[in-house]
Amino acid sequence: MATVATRGIQLGTYAVNIKYAVQMFNGYLQIQKKGYQENPTLNKSFKLTPGEENILKSNSKIIGYAPRVYADGLIGFNENTQGAMIFGIDPAAERRTSKILTKLKAGKFFNSDTTDEIVLAYKLMDNLKVNIGDTVVVLAQGYDGTLGNLKFVVTGKLKFGSSDIDAMGAFIGLSTAQDLLSMYKKINSIAINLKSLDDIKDVKSDLTRQLPDTSLAVLDWEELMPDFKQSIDLDNVSGKLMLLILVIIVAFGILNTVLMSVTERFNEFGVTLAIGMPQIKLVYLVLLETFFITIIGILLGDLLGYFINLYIIHNPIEFAGNMGKIYEEYGFLPRIESTLEPDVFINTSLIVFIISTLATIYPLYKVFKLEPLKGIRYT
Repeated sequence: MATVATRGIQLGTYAVNIKYAVQMFNGYLQIQKKGYQENPTLNKSFKLTPGEENILKSNSKIIGYAPRVYADGLIGFNENTQGAMIFGIDPAAERRTSKILTKLKAGKFFNSDTTDEIVLAYKLMDNLKVNIGDTVVVLAQGYDGTLGNLKFVVTGKLKFGSSDIDAMGAFIGLSTAQDLLSMYKKINSIAINLKSLDDIKDVKSDLTRQLPDTSLAVLDWEELMPDFKQSIDLDNVSGKLMLLILVIIVAFGILNTVLMSVTERFNEFGVTLAIGMPQIKLVYLVLLETFFITIIGILLGDLLGYFINLYIIHNPIEFAGNMGKIYEEYGFLPRIESTLEPDVFINTSLIVFIISTLATIYPLYKVFKLEPLKGIRYT
């Protein structure tokens, strides 16, 4: 019960945080030029063709997709200048793909991808000492090596939850970004939103096979956010270590229970052996008893663990105050959830069954070596 409940909470919390992270901006999948993830430059850009759009639209597991442009640049206001991460996005496409528009702290997001409006991250606005309604100048090196600059009106303040984006993030319209950077309608990536995490493998395989441009790569969230993946893996290892300790304690409990059950009946076993019962049948008897005890224990544990996980699914534990702020600051959802995935029950049941089987080896050996006279005289 404890193992099923603990593992369910652990995997359920991972799943909700992964879903929260990928839906925030990066997407479940992204289409990029090969090598762009390792070395992002404007030279590794491509055009989204009508054929590729049809492939994305025809896949029933894809909810939405958003073409984007990424670049580095400078933003100036009066005498202040700051480095910035420039994101060229299409608001209409982002509404179907990400939740970036919901992270607005003040003001409003632009509605067109051709506008001269800009939304800045709150720390960047503080460093520039700029307010909503002020005009800033964005300077960036273009695709062709020329230096482009445009004026923008600040219409919104954004708090993303990522330290890098909150300090340097600047969001402008996709077409405007392409003009600023002389991209000639090219983009750097396409973020893809899916119905479920379980669809990632199939959709990635389908797109890799169907996309006509072999220079494009389809990356999943693990490749797009390696640091986030590593933090989950690290926590998962610590969780498995705690479960291992719990299972070892259970193993000794099972060994003690079976051994005591066997030794306290040595007198009975001695009598049955003395009147002609074969030794191997006595071993089978103890093995059968242990098997049924184990199965009953596993079924009860799974049933109780199921209801604990079901309760947490319907009543998730949410962190408030400073603890909640810490979770949000590192990009995690301040909430503990659970899951009823079959793997949680199957894997735990198999582990307990194997441990129980191993724990009965010594008691069975004692029964197998028991002599009738020694059994009758045993006290």
